[in-house]
Amino acid sequence: MLLFILIFDMAIVAWSLHLMQSGVQSQEFSLMLAGTLVAMSAAALLVSCVMMGNCLGYWG
Repeated sequence: MLLFILIFDMAIVAWSLHLMQSGVQSQEFSLMLAGTLVAMSAAALLVSCVMMGNCLGYWG
């Protein structure tokens, strides 16, 4: 379960980098903001998984 969450988290980070790169190239603030918000959500997901710690072992 934790491996799936980490892979999903890496996909979210890659998507946020793509959004930010598109925003910089087209000089659109909304895309840069969207990329930042997606990166922040990926970080929040990772922090919540770390805080839950051993509880993730009981899910599977």
